[in-house]
Amino acid sequence: MQVRKLLPYFAQGIAIGLVIGLIFYFFAMPSATQQRPVVEIKESPHSTVVTTDGPASYANAVAIAAPSVVNINTTKLVSGQKHPLFNDPAFRRFFENQPQAPRERRDNSLGSGVIISEQGYILTNNHVIAGADEIQVALTDGRQAAAEVIGSDPETDVAVLKISLDNLPSITFGQSDSLRVGDVVLAIGNPFGVGQTVTQGIVSATERSHLGISTFENFIQTDAAINPGNSGGALINAAGELIGINTAIYSRSGGSQGVGFAIPASLVKSVMKQILEFGHTVRGWLGIEIQTINPALAESFGLKETRGIIIAGIMPKGPADIAGLKTGDIILQINGQAIIDGTDALNRIAQTPPGKEITLNGIRQGKPFAITAHTSSRPLPQNRAPR
Repeated sequence: MQVRKLLPYFAQGIAIGLVIGLIFYFFAMPSATQQRPVVEIKESPHSTVVTTDGPASYANAVAIAAPSVVNINTTKLVSGQKHPLFNDPAFRRFFENQPQAPRERRDNSLGSGVIISEQGYILTNNHVIAGADEIQVALTDGRQAAAEVIGSDPETDVAVLKISLDNLPSITFGQSDSLRVGDVVLAIGNPFGVGQTVTQGIVSATERSHLGISTFENFIQTDAAINPGNSGGALINAAGELIGINTAIYSRSGGSQGVGFAIPASLVKSVMKQILEFGHTVRGWLGIEIQTINPALAESFGLKETRGIIIAGIMPKGPADIAGLKTGDIILQINGQAIIDGTDALNRIAQTPPGKEITLNGIRQGKPFAITAHTSSRPLPQNRAPR
């Protein structure tokens, strides 16, 4: 009797379950006409084997370039300090019979260079030879010669030397402006004085700047190992052509950590030509101190873009002062072309030959203005001490 009484409840539960199931089927599940999202992917129809057109060996490139890469040994005479007690009256009598002339010692340092002509001209870094009293060049064939400094440019860290020897091997310049990230490069030099060494890597980046290495920066970055002593050596492509002069590394330990920098051959060639023609570089100059526009300055001046420079100082009676530029002027264009930052502006001004007109467009006290100035010759910097 009790089971018979419970049957209606069981039937009711089954009916409710069927109704819920039908509702879920018709409303929760996608209908036959409902379209599912289609995700398109690319899939290879067969197994792909990656191949390369590069050579299995770079020995031919090294054989072409290596003879023109030289070792540079510099000697600097350094005056020693007098004994610290020499100026003390209580101890001076002990030094009466000793010579008072300061003692001298010889400091030697090593670097590298590249012969760029059969006449004996050699490219290297300014910091390799700065302050040197003697410069000795050693070739891979065992010959040695004293070198004369033809000229140097601390602002790009380039120096030109000359030796007098016959039958000199010279390197071929490559097209550094057409380099691409990923191109194979080889660094040749004399790291740690162990002898000529070749390391291989790729171009990690181009047009590197804001590194604080030199005034005018446009570096090739590479992971080819560059160590102390490599400075001034050649960075070549897979054809054995010069595409850069190795100049610096970024390192926490002092050794190579895969971040090296080379001056592009195009920039080196331009500096070299000026040194050979004038004995020094010739660049345009306006006599201004500049500051790059940052987001805070852009907001305070109501600028729509964070670019350009602000004049932070003007040299009295300099080209900018004569032209009428004022401290606080914002410069957004040079010769009709937008400028990005202070480095860009400095390069544009320097590339304008002395005596030529240069047009500056910007904002003064919230209003647009334009001024035409005549560049002067950039003052020659003093040599920096070797790094």
